Amino acid sequence: MSGSTQATLERVIWTALTTRQAHLGQGDALARRYLVDVAPFAALADETPAAYRALHALLQPDETVALLSQEELRPIDALQATRIGLLHRMIATRTPEAAGGSAGAPDVIRLGVADTDEMLDLVQKTRPGPFGKRTPEMGNYIGMRDGGRLIAMAGERMRIDGYVEISAVCVDENWRGKGLAGRLIQVLRGEIERREETPFLHVFGENHAAIALYERLGFEVCDTLVLSRLGRAEAGATVG
Repeated sequence: MSGSTQATLERVIWTALTTRQAHLGQGDALARRYLVDVAPFAALADETPAAYRALHALLQPDETVALLSQEELRPIDALQATRIGLLHRMIATRTPEAAGGSAGAPDVIRLGVADTDEMLDLVQKTRPGPFGKRTPEMGNYIGMRDGGRLIAMAGERMRIDGYVEISAVCVDENWRGKGLAGRLIQVLRGEIERREETPFLHVFGENHAAIALYERLGFEVCDTLVLSRLGRAEAGATVG
Protein backbone atom coordinates (compact mmCIF):
# COMPACT_ATOMS: atom_id res chain seq x y z
CA MET A 1 0.00 0.00 0.00
CA SER A 2 1.59 3.26 -1.11
CA GLY A 3 1.72 6.28 1.16
CA SER A 4 0.24 8.41 -1.62
CA THR A 5 -2.86 6.20 -1.76
CA GLN A 6 -3.42 6.44 1.98
CA ALA A 7 -2.93 10.21 1.91
CA THR A 8 -5.39 10.57 -0.97
CA LEU A 9 -8.12 8.64 0.84
CA GLU A 10 -7.41 10.15 4.25
CA ARG A 11 -9.74 13.09 3.54
CA VAL A 12 -12.09 11.30 1.19
CA ILE A 13 -15.32 12.81 2.59
CA TRP A 14 -14.03 16.38 2.33
CA THR A 15 -12.60 15.74 -1.12
CA ALA A 16 -15.83 14.18 -2.40
CA LEU A 17 -17.91 17.04 -1.02
CA THR A 18 -15.69 19.69 -2.59
CA THR A 19 -15.28 18.00 -5.99
CA ARG A 20 -17.30 15.26 -7.68
CA GLN A 21 -20.16 15.21 -5.17
CA ALA A 22 -20.34 18.89 -4.28
CA HIS A 23 -23.84 19.02 -5.81
CA LEU A 24 -25.02 16.49 -3.19
CA GLY A 25 -23.85 18.53 -0.22
CA GLN A 26 -23.93 21.89 1.47
CA GLY A 27 -21.57 24.06 3.47
CA ASP A 28 -18.65 26.38 2.92
CA ALA A 29 -14.86 26.43 2.82
CA LEU A 30 -14.65 25.35 6.48
CA ALA A 31 -17.26 22.59 6.87
CA ARG A 32 -19.43 20.58 4.53
CA ARG A 33 -22.01 17.82 4.85
CA TYR A 34 -24.07 15.67 2.52
CA LEU A 35 -27.72 16.62 2.16
CA VAL A 36 -29.86 14.93 4.80
CA ASP A 37 -31.55 12.46 2.42
CA VAL A 38 -28.27 11.58 0.67
CA ALA A 39 -25.86 10.51 3.45
CA PRO A 40 -25.12 11.37 7.10
CA PHE A 41 -21.43 12.20 6.60
CA ALA A 42 -19.71 15.54 7.13
CA ALA A 43 -16.13 16.77 7.06
CA LEU A 44 -14.03 19.74 8.11
CA ALA A 45 -11.35 21.59 6.17
CA ASP A 46 -9.28 21.48 9.38
CA GLU A 47 -10.05 20.67 13.01
CA THR A 48 -10.18 24.29 14.12
CA PRO A 49 -12.74 26.16 16.28
CA ALA A 50 -13.85 28.09 13.21
CA ALA A 51 -14.50 24.88 11.27
CA TYR A 52 -16.50 23.41 14.15
CA ARG A 53 -18.54 26.62 14.33
CA ALA A 54 -19.26 26.28 10.62
CA LEU A 55 -20.37 22.67 11.13
CA HIS A 56 -22.57 23.71 14.06
CA ALA A 57 -24.32 26.17 11.74
CA LEU A 58 -25.16 23.34 9.33
CA LEU A 59 -26.99 21.30 11.97
CA GLN A 60 -30.57 21.55 13.12
CA PRO A 61 -31.04 21.12 16.89
CA ASP A 62 -32.02 17.44 16.60
CA GLU A 63 -29.66 16.48 13.78
CA THR A 64 -26.43 14.49 13.88
CA VAL A 65 -23.71 13.86 11.32
CA ALA A 66 -20.94 11.27 11.12
CA LEU A 67 -17.26 12.19 10.91
CA LEU A 68 -14.20 10.05 10.20
CA SER A 69 -10.96 10.95 11.95
CA GLN A 70 -7.52 9.50 12.49
CA GLU A 71 -7.81 9.94 16.26
CA GLU A 72 -10.52 10.42 18.87
CA LEU A 73 -12.22 13.79 18.51
CA ARG A 74 -11.36 16.39 21.11
CA PRO A 75 -14.16 17.85 23.27
CA ILE A 76 -15.96 20.53 21.25
CA ASP A 77 -17.90 23.42 22.68
CA ALA A 78 -21.59 23.39 21.65
CA LEU A 79 -21.14 20.07 19.81
CA GLN A 80 -21.53 16.67 21.43
CA ALA A 81 -19.34 13.90 20.04
CA THR A 82 -20.16 10.21 20.48
CA ARG A 83 -17.73 7.51 19.40
CA ILE A 84 -19.48 4.93 17.20
CA GLY A 85 -16.56 2.61 16.57
CA LEU A 86 -13.47 1.81 14.52
CA LEU A 87 -13.69 1.48 10.75
CA HIS A 88 -11.19 -0.25 8.52
CA ARG A 89 -10.74 1.30 5.11
CA MET A 90 -9.97 -1.43 2.59
CA ILE A 91 -8.75 -0.99 -0.97
CA ALA A 92 -8.68 -3.39 -3.91
CA THR A 93 -5.06 -4.42 -4.48
CA ARG A 94 -5.06 -8.09 -5.46
CA THR A 95 -6.74 -10.45 -7.88
CA PRO A 96 -9.79 -11.99 -6.16
CA GLU A 97 -9.66 -15.61 -5.12
CA ALA A 98 -11.85 -18.00 -7.09
CA ALA A 99 -15.44 -17.16 -6.19
CA GLY A 100 -17.77 -19.94 -5.17
CA GLY A 101 -21.31 -20.43 -4.04
CA SER A 102 -23.05 -18.20 -6.60
CA ALA A 103 -24.07 -20.93 -9.04
CA GLY A 104 -27.75 -20.63 -9.83
CA ALA A 105 -27.93 -17.10 -8.43
CA PRO A 106 -30.23 -14.60 -10.15
CA ASP A 107 -28.84 -12.31 -12.82
CA VAL A 108 -27.32 -9.00 -11.79
CA ILE A 109 -29.51 -6.06 -12.77
CA ARG A 110 -29.11 -2.29 -12.84
CA LEU A 111 -31.08 -0.38 -10.20
CA GLY A 112 -32.49 3.10 -10.67
CA VAL A 113 -34.87 5.69 -9.26
CA ALA A 114 -37.86 3.43 -9.84
CA ASP A 115 -36.33 0.88 -7.45
CA THR A 116 -35.73 3.32 -4.56
CA ASP A 117 -38.60 2.12 -2.34
CA GLU A 118 -37.50 -1.51 -2.68
CA MET A 119 -33.89 -0.56 -1.97
CA LEU A 120 -34.95 1.29 1.18
CA ASP A 121 -37.02 -1.73 2.24
CA LEU A 122 -34.08 -4.12 1.78
CA VAL A 123 -31.81 -1.75 3.73
CA GLN A 124 -34.34 -1.59 6.55
CA LYS A 125 -34.34 -5.38 6.77
CA THR A 126 -30.59 -5.94 6.48
CA ARG A 127 -29.09 -2.73 7.94
CA PRO A 128 -25.84 -2.54 5.94
CA GLY A 129 -25.27 1.07 7.03
CA PRO A 130 -26.62 4.56 6.32
CA PHE A 131 -28.88 4.74 3.28
CA GLY A 132 -31.33 7.51 2.41
CA LYS A 133 -33.86 8.21 -0.29
CA ARG A 134 -31.29 10.01 -2.44
CA THR A 135 -28.29 7.79 -1.67
CA PRO A 136 -28.60 6.08 -5.09
CA GLU A 137 -27.69 9.43 -6.68
CA MET A 138 -24.15 9.00 -5.35
CA GLY A 139 -23.24 6.35 -7.93
CA ASN A 140 -24.20 3.18 -9.77
CA TYR A 141 -26.31 0.56 -7.98
CA ILE A 142 -26.87 -3.05 -8.95
CA GLY A 143 -28.91 -5.87 -7.48
CA MET A 144 -30.60 -9.23 -7.87
CA ARG A 145 -34.25 -10.24 -7.87
CA ASP A 146 -36.03 -13.46 -7.04
CA GLY A 147 -39.61 -13.74 -8.23
CA GLY A 148 -39.58 -10.00 -8.88
CA ARG A 149 -38.50 -9.17 -5.31
CA LEU A 150 -35.21 -7.39 -4.66
CA ILE A 151 -33.04 -9.77 -2.61
CA ALA A 152 -29.55 -8.28 -2.86
CA MET A 153 -27.82 -5.06 -3.84
CA ALA A 154 -24.61 -3.06 -3.70
CA GLY A 155 -23.56 0.30 -5.03
CA GLU A 156 -21.14 3.19 -5.20
CA ARG A 157 -21.09 5.89 -2.52
CA MET A 158 -18.19 8.34 -2.07
CA ARG A 159 -16.42 9.27 -5.28
CA ILE A 160 -13.21 11.24 -5.79
CA ASP A 161 -10.82 11.40 -8.71
CA GLY A 162 -9.30 7.95 -9.11
CA TYR A 163 -11.25 6.21 -6.32
CA VAL A 164 -14.82 4.97 -5.80
CA GLU A 165 -16.29 3.51 -2.62
CA ILE A 166 -18.38 0.32 -2.73
CA SER A 167 -21.17 0.44 -0.16
CA ALA A 168 -24.69 -0.73 0.80
CA VAL A 169 -23.75 -4.38 0.25
CA CYS A 170 -26.74 -6.32 1.57
CA VAL A 171 -28.49 -9.64 1.00
CA ASP A 172 -31.90 -10.85 2.14
CA GLU A 173 -31.49 -13.32 5.01
CA ASN A 174 -33.06 -16.14 2.97
CA TRP A 175 -30.33 -15.81 0.33
CA ARG A 176 -27.27 -15.43 2.53
CA GLY A 177 -24.40 -17.88 2.22
CA LYS A 178 -24.87 -18.27 -1.54
CA GLY A 179 -22.14 -15.89 -2.69
CA LEU A 180 -24.42 -13.07 -3.81
CA ALA A 181 -22.57 -10.31 -1.96
CA GLY A 182 -19.25 -11.40 -3.41
CA ARG A 183 -20.66 -11.52 -6.91
CA LEU A 184 -22.12 -8.01 -6.66
CA ILE A 185 -18.84 -6.64 -5.31
CA GLN A 186 -16.91 -8.27 -8.13
CA VAL A 187 -19.26 -6.79 -10.73
CA LEU A 188 -18.89 -3.31 -9.25
CA ARG A 189 -15.14 -3.71 -8.92
CA GLY A 190 -14.89 -4.67 -12.58
CA GLU A 191 -16.94 -1.65 -13.66
CA ILE A 192 -14.92 0.73 -11.51
CA GLU A 193 -11.58 -0.63 -12.70
CA ARG A 194 -12.65 -0.43 -16.34
CA ARG A 195 -13.09 3.29 -15.73
CA GLU A 196 -9.47 3.26 -14.53
CA GLU A 197 -10.51 3.99 -10.96
CA THR A 198 -9.72 2.04 -7.77
CA PRO A 199 -12.46 0.54 -5.56
CA PHE A 200 -12.35 0.89 -1.78
CA LEU A 201 -14.79 0.28 1.05
CA HIS A 202 -15.32 0.72 4.80
CA VAL A 203 -16.09 -1.99 7.35
CA PHE A 204 -16.37 -2.03 11.13
CA GLY A 205 -13.32 -3.61 12.73
CA GLU A 206 -15.40 -6.17 14.64
CA ASN A 207 -17.16 -7.41 11.49
CA HIS A 208 -14.72 -10.27 10.97
CA ALA A 209 -16.92 -12.19 8.52
CA ALA A 210 -17.18 -9.21 6.17
CA ILE A 211 -13.46 -8.47 6.44
CA ALA A 212 -12.65 -12.08 5.55
CA LEU A 213 -14.95 -11.86 2.51
CA TYR A 214 -13.37 -8.62 1.33
CA GLU A 215 -9.89 -10.09 1.73
CA ARG A 216 -10.90 -13.06 -0.43
CA LEU A 217 -12.14 -10.56 -3.01
CA GLY A 218 -8.73 -8.90 -3.16
CA PHE A 219 -9.12 -6.00 -0.71
CA GLU A 220 -6.64 -5.15 2.03
CA VAL A 221 -6.79 -2.78 5.00
CA CYS A 222 -5.03 0.51 4.27
CA ASP A 223 -6.15 2.54 7.28
CA THR A 224 -8.12 2.39 10.52
CA LEU A 225 -10.35 5.33 11.42
CA VAL A 226 -12.55 6.51 14.26
CA LEU A 227 -16.20 6.99 13.35
CA SER A 228 -17.96 9.57 15.53
CA ARG A 229 -21.43 11.05 15.66
CA LEU A 230 -21.71 14.80 16.20
CA GLY A 231 -24.74 16.82 17.14
CA ARG A 232 -25.54 20.08 18.82
CA ALA A 233 -24.99 20.13 22.57
CA GLU A 234 -27.65 21.36 24.93
CA ALA A 235 -28.87 24.90 24.45
CA GLY A 236 -26.82 27.54 26.20
CA ALA A 237 -23.39 26.28 25.21
CA THR A 238 -21.10 28.44 23.12
CA VAL A 239 -19.01 27.47 20.14
CA GLY A 240 -15.24 27.87 20.21
